[in-house]
Formats: sequence, structure tokens, C-alpha cells
Amino acid sequence: MVSGLYLITDHDQDGRLLERVRQAIAGSVRVLQYRDKQSDPTTKLATARALAAICRDAGVTFLINDDPQLALESEADGVHLGQGDMTLAEARALLGSERIIGVSTRTPELARLAEAEGADYIGVGALYPTATKDDAQHIGLERFKEIRAAVRLPIVAIGGISAANAAPVIKAGADAVAVVSAVMSDPRPTLAARELALLFNARLPYPRGRVLTVAGSDSGGGAGIQADLKTITLLGSYGMSAITALTAQNTTGVRGIHPAPAEFVAAQIDAVLDDLGTDTIKTGMLFDAGIVTLVAAAIARRGLLAVVDPVMIAKGGAPLLQRDAVEAVRDQLLPQTYLLTPNLPEAEALTGLAIGNEAGMEKAARALQQLGARNVLLKGGHLDGDAVDLLLAGSELHRFPAPRIASRSTHGTGCTFSASIASFLAQGLPLVEAVATAKQFIHTAIATAIPLGSGHGPVNHWQAARAVLGS
Repeated sequence: MVSGLYLITDHDQDGRLLERVRQAIAGSVRVLQYRDKQSDPTTKLATARALAAICRDAGVTFLINDDPQLALESEADGVHLGQGDMTLAEARALLGSERIIGVSTRTPELARLAEAEGADYIGVGALYPTATKDDAQHIGLERFKEIRAAVRLPIVAIGGISAANAAPVIKAGADAVAVVSAVMSDPRPTLAARELALLFNARLPYPRGRVLTVAGSDSGGGAGIQADLKTITLLGSYGMSAITALTAQNTTGVRGIHPAPAEFVAAQIDAVLDDLGTDTIKTGMLFDAGIVTLVAAAIARRGLLAVVDPVMIAKGGAPLLQRDAVEAVRDQLLPQTYLLTPNLPEAEALTGLAIGNEAGMEKAARALQQLGARNVLLKGGHLDGDAVDLLLAGSELHRFPAPRIASRSTHGTGCTFSASIASFLAQGLPLVEAVATAKQFIHTAIATAIPLGSGHGPVNHWQAARAVLGS
């Protein structure tokens, strides 16, 4: 039926409409509506038939905007009618009982009328101002809630919806959210669609969301795969792993590293994704250029939402990323990264910039974004004073301060922080909220750490998870 991410096409200005739709569908679009106010009838029919074929192959519901006859001729699954279009009864007579008919509404009265007349779903909006429909009336979230309470039909929220504002709309009862430019105008439609589609995971039961971590093993249990899987599980997601290297280490340092062959790392990733799939992927210690290259390729090939922690140096000073791999991270992995989470030395190594204050952090974050990372979370723990992290989410900068904690129990903080963000994203939290909650988690994990070992001890994953989840 009609649920999840509902994509409405824009005009094919660049001749790449079909390709952009294919990319968006790879990001978990569930419904596609073909809307075209400019093309001639012959072009519309050809395009509609091509889109119908793409949707059939992907198992995506395909609808036509406003034109039941075109829906019939293109073998679409149904039609979406505006208030000024053909009546629902006329459309039903033409399309029959098997095809889907949706109707645009903006009041509880119109919604109840559409339900009484036999609509399969209703579109409600415009929720927010939108550049794709200048004459739209904005109803706002409170009116949307009134309409939700008035009918039992599935509701598609329409108008000005983006990854930044969709979560409260879904929470208010939208079965689907319809977007145009938020996906179709994005240079990476797959990633834009996946970011929006993940927000619906907030409705799932626990364990909520799947997270694949690709990282090294820490025999001491404080960092790496061990810390990631503890974090993912305790926060209520399902964790999976691909191990890049074995390490012999404890709280005092790394005694030895035994890397896995790149081909075997690829085999682990493929084995997981071919069967279980994942909602987010988190990378940690990748060790060498070969592993970096294959991980970047896997993220690109499968359109994954990747949280990349560019692990370079262990807490005790041992190098965890070979020198030639830094270039591979910069050139190949960053352009495939949804969220990059470097500390200051890692950011300096990737950008060549010296970072001595928050202004320098912002400059470095923007430089990393220019290198290809979609969003950047720069961790300021190496500066004096409060532990301030800066998140550059798109073009917006967010500041996350926390009091500095005097503690030797900081082993695995980077792994734990990035794994918690990946978990919260997989659970349906929008980016800024996911980072804010993860910041609370890692701060509590350090503050409640129990001294273990004679060096840099691990953080307290269990107590932090209890605090964040309220259990």
C-alpha cells in the first residue's frame, strides 16, 4: 500500500530523470508519483511507462499525478488526485477497484469526505513552505494532527518536508512523507532518500535498526569491534561486524597487529549485506589502503549511510592506519561518507590544517566537507577547557559542549561515540538529535567508568546506556 518514503518527480530538466529515480529507489523509496506539468502527452506516456517498469522491478508502488487516463495507459498502480481534478468516483469508474486512488486534502472535513467516497489514502498538506508549489496553503503540524485523528485512512504528509523536519511529522501519524527537491535536487539521491527513509525506523520494536561495524578487534575489550558491539547492543540495535585486523592490546597499549587480507574483509561485508542487510555502517580501524578502497567501494555500490571514524592512532600512540592509507581515506572514503567523526589530530592529518581553537575546528570541518564528507562532527577533546564538539550538518553548524572529566578511563571513546551515533541513526533519530543523544551517552560513559587496568581504561557502556534509555 502507501507507506514510508513517497517520492514525487520534478521536471526532467537535465535528461537524467530516470537515473535519478533509480538512485533514489536504491535509497528505500517505497512509492513514486510521476508529476510532469510541462511535457507533451507523447513524452509523458513514454516516461510514465519507463518509470512503471523501474518501479515494478524494484517492488515500488507507482502512481500518476492528476491523470487517471495516463495511469491506465502506462499500467501504473494508481493515481493521485488534487482537489481540482477529476472526481474520485469518475477516476474509480475509469481505473476499477484494483488500482490505488489518493486524494489531496487540507482539512478534517475534506479528509472525512475522501474516506467516505472510497479513497485508498489521502495526501495532507502543505505542511511547510515549499519551493515546488508556490500557491500551496500551509496547514502546519497541529492541523495535520486534527486530520490524523479524523480518519483511519493512510496519510501521506506533503509539502516542504526534509530530513530536518520529517521526524515530528512521522511521530504525529504520517504513514508516508512525500518529498520532491529534498531527494530529486540532491547530488546524491540514494543517500538523501536513505536518510529520510531511516526516520520510519523510530516505529520499530527493539532491537531497532541494524548496524554493521567494520573495524579492528581489541583484545582488551575497550575499543574497536568489542566496544562497537557493546554500544550497539546496549542501545537497542542489532550489531554485525567485519573485522579488519586482530590486535593484541590492553589498557597500556598495542603489542601487535595482525591485519586481515582485504579480500576476506570484503567477504565478511558481502556475507552480512547479502543476507541481513544494514541500516547504517560504521567504520573504525581500516589499517591499510587496500581495505579502505574496498570499504569505500562497498558503501558506494550499495548506497549505504556511513558513519566514518577515521581511526589513525591508538590511545597509547601506536599507529592504526598505515601512512599510504591516509590518502585513500581522503580521496576514496570521504566522498562516500555520510558523517565523518575525526578528533583534532585526525582532522589535521586529513586537511593539513593546524587546529588550535573552535574557529580552527569550524574551518577544518568545512574543509573536510569540501573533500566530500556530507556531514562532519569534529571532536574537540584535545583542546583545553570544556569538551566541545562541532557538527557541520549540511551548511548548519551545531555546537555540543560538555564539562571536561578528569579521567584515565577514555580508551575507546571515539569508537563508542561513533557507534552510538550509528545506532541512533539506525533507530530513526535525525542527525542532530542522534549526535546530541550520543554526546550524552559518551559523557556519561566516561563519568561513570570503573577503573580497570593500569593504563587508559575503558568507558562504562552499560551505565551510559541505562542513563540514556532511562532504564
